[in-house]
Amino acid sequence: MKIGVRVHDFGKSDAKTLAKKAKEVGFDGVQLVLNKAIEGESGLPGTLSKEKANEFYNAFKSEGLDIFMLGAYFNPVHSDKNKVSQLTEKFREHLKYMNDFHAGFVGSETGSFNDDKWTYNPLNRTEEAFQEVKRIFKDLANSAEEYNGKIALEGAFGHCMWEPKRLKRLVDEINSDTVYYTVDIYNYLSNENYMNHTQIFDECLELFKDRIVIFHIKDFVVEDGSIKQCCIGKGIMNFDYMLPIIKAKCPNAYLVFEGSKPEDMKFSYDFITNKLANC
Repeated sequence: MKIGVRVHDFGKSDAKTLAKKAKEVGFDGVQLVLNKAIEGESGLPGTLSKEKANEFYNAFKSEGLDIFMLGAYFNPVHSDKNKVSQLTEKFREHLKYMNDFHAGFVGSETGSFNDDKWTYNPLNRTEEAFQEVKRIFKDLANSAEEYNGKIALEGAFGHCMWEPKRLKRLVDEINSDTVYYTVDIYNYLSNENYMNHTQIFDECLELFKDRIVIFHIKDFVVEDGSIKQCCIGKGIMNFDYMLPIIKAKCPNAYLVFEGSKPEDMKFSYDFITNKLANC
């Protein structure tokens, strides 16, 4: 299996520097969020081109790295509709040039009525929220079909698609061969359900099946009754249970470290590769 990293977790720099840092750890590829990773890149539409996409592709490929996913995460239910419109177009622009990046997917989560906080709001769990997210990503799926692109959608406990079956309903109703799943088990967890994280994992595999294309790899501890992300391999995420199943059932999915600290990455990379080698 190929293992990658959200490359802006190394900090913001130029593509060649980030590629070297990722390769030094041993990663096979990256999740690239241009405006967070690359100095001088804007989060607004109108800035990408075939030439720029090829430039970034070559910078990472020179270190033997693939671009697993272009992160174009945005909040489709943000109260600032001008912002939603701009970022929807930015996502569409990523789809247009995705194949020039030689990227696998363009990814996003599903947003929150708490705007830039991306946290729980009761409105997130309404039919209104579902329909608005569906409207926007159905439109983007049409663009993906036009550009021969692929979308990876991700659920999270505090977002509009707060549980796996809600995300499954969204993808079913969008009804496009261009839409796939990113699974981030940590994102589905709360202070109340974390003990059930392997059951949530099982539910994701049962519902999403072979349309899972990315697993975000995270770990966590519990402090004062609250979950907190930690160094991969130093928490209580049950990798002994999950990794053999991922390897057997989703062998072509990418494993992507997300939110890791640079000083932890080598330890975590060795931890995950050793687990995979022994399962």
